[in-house]
Amino acid sequence: MPILPFKLNQNCRHHIPRQQHKVTNWPAYDASLRQRGSLTVWFTDEAIAAWAAEPRTTRGGQPWYSPLAILTALTIRAVFRLAYRQAEGLLGSIVSLLGLGLRVPDHTTLSRRAATLDVPRPGNADAGAGSEPMHLLVDSTGLKLCGKDVDDASQAGPLLDQVAGAVASFTGDGGYDQDRVYASVAGRHPEAAVVVPPRTSAVPSDTAETAPTQRDGHLQHIAEHGRMAWQNASGYNKRARVEATMSRWKQVIGDELRAHTDERRATEVAVAVHALNRMLA
Repeated sequence: MPILPFKLNQNCRHHIPRQQHKVTNWPAYDASLRQRGSLTVWFTDEAIAAWAAEPRTTRGGQPWYSPLAILTALTIRAVFRLAYRQAEGLLGSIVSLLGLGLRVPDHTTLSRRAATLDVPRPGNADAGAGSEPMHLLVDSTGLKLCGKDVDDASQAGPLLDQVAGAVASFTGDGGYDQDRVYASVAGRHPEAAVVVPPRTSAVPSDTAETAPTQRDGHLQHIAEHGRMAWQNASGYNKRARVEATMSRWKQVIGDELRAHTDERRATEVAVAVHALNRMLA
């Protein structure tokens, strides 16, 4: 069995008919393509009023800029792939062109505040116990990050700790085929299904005959019906959605992190997620 089983069907692909759909709204489609190159920037009255920081009631220096101002500058930096100084310059030119009397955070302030900025998170991440169980699709981001000697499976537990609601299933690639991943899911969400393809060298557990585990069930199904049939039956192919999400990230944001500390890296990722979610919305 080759590593990519679907290639066994490549000799039959000539039977697949060509797509018959034709574009009938060329004017609207052409206009949408031009729209992608349009740059429109506006500041609402609420944003202008909230640009300055609230007066501080405790001891310490008074900050000039609100979290909204810092988030705006860091969002521009992420989307246009700029360094801190270039982000400062671009935001300053936008404010000047709009004739707004707003101060612009300097690059030193952006770097310092990035370590403590509280970025709005997606609603699903804060889902409570009363919401529908979540189907968690997991994959390595592939973002270039030096100095981290960890594998994908080691992050399964910390990832699950961030999910407040119930989890219906945990789906990952073969890199998550480890006992500690199954244990992490079972310890936090005993009813959740773990959909992870066993490695080609995988063998059943010692209790496969008396008390089969989920992994034993995967191995048995693959042995009886084949890996492709298991992928369709288990819903593993849905994992392609997370791969498409990361592909979108790398095309829009880039494939590397530029911050040098964990706190700033976490903010950099959160800002990029916040920007992409707004684009999709």
